[in-house]
Amino acid sequence: MSVIGNILWFVFAGFWQGVSWCLVGLLWCITIVGIPVGTQCFKMAGLAFFPFGKEVEYGGGAGSAVLNVLWFIFGGVFLALEALLNGVLLCITVVGIPFGLQCFKQAKLALLPFGAVVRGK
Repeated sequence: MSVIGNILWFVFAGFWQGVSWCLVGLLWCITIVGIPVGTQCFKMAGLAFFPFGKEVEYGGGAGSAVLNVLWFIFGGVFLALEALLNGVLLCITVVGIPFGLQCFKQAKLALLPFGAVVRGK
């Protein structure tokens, strides 16, 4: 089921969300200081492309909290708004509700990506 879900997801929302994560990651990697942030963006792009069959565990410490604050200011809001808008549009139809729920999961991840670990189910 997750293979079919991932294929449909990629067509309806995943491609654009994944590309957005990659573009933000490239912008962060332009600076030497931003490379760790860019690397995390590329990890999250993989989840944005194919989220079914994966779950996110949140953890972290003080370092993650500091990076999450900087991330929120310089990139997280844009990606979270994109995921929220996609989620609302997908939830308009009954068929799109599972995909909309994935968008809402990714919106939370877009606001707090540091300290989050993606694991397979």
